[in-house]
Amino acid sequence: MRTLYVVTHPEATHHVEGVVGGWHDSQLTPAGVRAAVSIAQALRAQIPDGAEVELFSSDLQRTLRTAEEVAELFGVKPVLDRRLREKSYGEAEGRPQEWLDRRFIPPPAVGERMDHDEGVQGAETKASWAQRIYEAMDEILQNPYEHQIIVTHGGSLTCIVASWIKMPIESAGYAGFRALSGSITTLREDDFFHNRQVISLGGTCHLDSAKAG
Repeated sequence: MRTLYVVTHPEATHHVEGVVGGWHDSQLTPAGVRAAVSIAQALRAQIPDGAEVELFSSDLQRTLRTAEEVAELFGVKPVLDRRLREKSYGEAEGRPQEWLDRRFIPPPAVGERMDHDEGVQGAETKASWAQRIYEAMDEILQNPYEHQIIVTHGGSLTCIVASWIKMPIESAGYAGFRALSGSITTLREDDFFHNRQVISLGGTCHLDSAKAG
């Protein structure tokens, strides 16, 4: 049995400043740090004591800070992988969201979506974004751990789930698995059928304690 817990980092400074995230290296807000503590505690409550745990994280500050809270409770060191970053928005990163909104060209309803040019210089296509995450997932799943944790970004969650269910990358242009910041998605593969299940998508019940604090 393998269980994969996918964490989307909680509130970061680019959220409250209204600027584009992507590879812009924003940090967790104080509320985000409290949420990261709650995420770590929720994972600790779900994973049996003594179980071997492997932890992976995007290398941006907001995900690394989240992973550090998890690492402290499990006594492990996060493996940083830049392939787990959010989609790059090129020259829009760090600019006001409305700057991007004025220039963004959405993908067509029918036709080429994976290599679609969004009209922003330096931005990744969905094809290149998905390709790097699929490659990272292939390597992560080669490791024989029963419990693995990935700390990533809200947008990248879609590519992770698509990879998990073995959706052909050329079909991922229409995929969209949305989750709030600070969520935990639980994925499980059984030992008999080797079916890859989505046990829960974007769970946030653990954040109630962070809000109360």
